[in-house]
Amino acid sequence: MSRIFGLEPVFDARSKVLILGSMPSVRSLAGGFYYLHPQNRFWKVLAALFGEEVPAGIPEKRAFALEKGIALWDVFASCEREGSSDAAIRHPLLNDLDRVLTAADIRGIFANGQTAFAALQRARPDLTARCLPSTSAQNTRFDPAPWREILAIL
Repeated sequence: MSRIFGLEPVFDARSKVLILGSMPSVRSLAGGFYYLHPQNRFWKVLAALFGEEVPAGIPEKRAFALEKGIALWDVFASCEREGSSDAAIRHPLLNDLDRVLTAADIRGIFANGQTAFAALQRARPDLTARCLPSTSAQNTRFDPAPWREILAIL
């Protein structure tokens, strides 16, 4: 099993919400951007929250997140993993979240799923975060309603 490395964060000084995943999927790593697997609901959920069309390509997705005040990153900087399942993550190393937290106006932190949330709680108990239902297609009980909490901060 080889070590894989995550993606650079997406944020700017106007970012108010930080959404943290665990580690990008194989598809996202290959494409170089977040939530690129076609069955992942992430971009559909965000677009629905704002009543807009799903952004098409990577430049549009990046612009959409930044225009809405959303920063994207992952709890893990690297790990060993076969495939894309969070259950397969071994020997993770954490991202330095202060890189985003000190450079942006983050007012709310949300974890996309239980793995990201649990890792964040262990690594940074000083941070208050909310766990949102994972947008992964593997989450067969997905409920988009809790994702509306993001709007209260923006």
